[in-house]
Amino acid sequence: MLVPKGSPVEPENNNGSAIALQLLLFVDERSSAREQTQRIGNYLQNLQGAYPFELETVEVGERPDLVEYFRLVATPSLVKIYPEPRQTLMGANLVAQLEACWSRWLQEVEDNSAHSSESQRSLLGNDLGSSLERIRLSEEIFQLKKENEALQAQLQFKDQALALLAHDLRSPLTAASIAVETLEAIQEREITQSMVELTKNLFKQARAQLRTMNRMIADILQMARNNSAELRLECRPLPLKPLCEEILAGFGDRFNAKSLQLTTDLPQDLPAVYADTELVRQTIVNLLDNAIKYTPAGGTIGLAALHRTSGKVQVSVEDTGPGIPEEKRDRIFEGHFRLERDEAKDGYGLGLALCRKVVRAHYGQIWVDSTSGEGSCFNFTLPVYR
Repeated sequence: MLVPKGSPVEPENNNGSAIALQLLLFVDERSSAREQTQRIGNYLQNLQGAYPFELETVEVGERPDLVEYFRLVATPSLVKIYPEPRQTLMGANLVAQLEACWSRWLQEVEDNSAHSSESQRSLLGNDLGSSLERIRLSEEIFQLKKENEALQAQLQFKDQALALLAHDLRSPLTAASIAVETLEAIQEREITQSMVELTKNLFKQARAQLRTMNRMIADILQMARNNSAELRLECRPLPLKPLCEEILAGFGDRFNAKSLQLTTDLPQDLPAVYADTELVRQTIVNLLDNAIKYTPAGGTIGLAALHRTSGKVQVSVEDTGPGIPEEKRDRIFEGHFRLERDEAKDGYGLGLALCRKVVRAHYGQIWVDSTSGEGSCFNFTLPVYR
């Protein structure tokens, strides 16, 4: 008969001290395993007549923590937990394995007794209950360490995301401020029909920038309370061509300030994508912002969109800047954010981590093609709306 769970056998040796050999037998309730489990139980019962030991039978469904701790992949399994080294026997020929190991296990018990005083064995906890308690505590400590590492990673991500979003708030805030200042200046002049149209456009631009800032602030609040730090998507059919044209209109002054030439390839028949409008806007704005920053005066910036046969639309932002060193191309989308960039060394990087997160949230891809000294082309894909 098997020893019932929770009732370990605790015979004493000739000196009256607790027996050191401790075994766990893992079983399950499958009918196919019962016969094999019974054979192992009978064999272990016969062994107790020659040498007493401690045995506890564990139902795997009741102690999944122990199954995970010992990395068990099959039942029945026999685990020698004391004395060290720990050993696990599994498989259909478990009895044969036990026969081969038994004499060596007894020798390990004798060696352990010869080199340990009674007080040392007491501290080690020679009863099976103490051994299981040590295992439980070890597993809890391991799980706490894993949880701590996960929390540290989440805190680091949130710190990086907050810094990045704070940086990205500057662009819409500046644009909205310029629009408001222009409206104030118009109020001091005689209103003409052209000024009425200009006023409407300025109000439209200010409202759009305020919506962008409101969404960014909402993302900050979401990241502050969401442990997984996932972006909240509000996907709908999105025509990319008008969105791109609207974004480019907002960059007009910056293009003119550096005498940059703009090229576009936005086909009329470009299909709509299924995406979050504001997050896609933010991604394109970040890429254009980088392109303007690192393209020298008189250079060229291109914005293109292409319908790919795989059911994706590819958006590309190209520049004639310094390019990206080959050794950095695989790392520029990582979360190494800096509020003050060293333009000579690090170039792109502050907003690219968020760009990657947005694109991946849409099940797309983002990558860069670049040649040092000849410029870069950032590409990302979005799913076509069907």
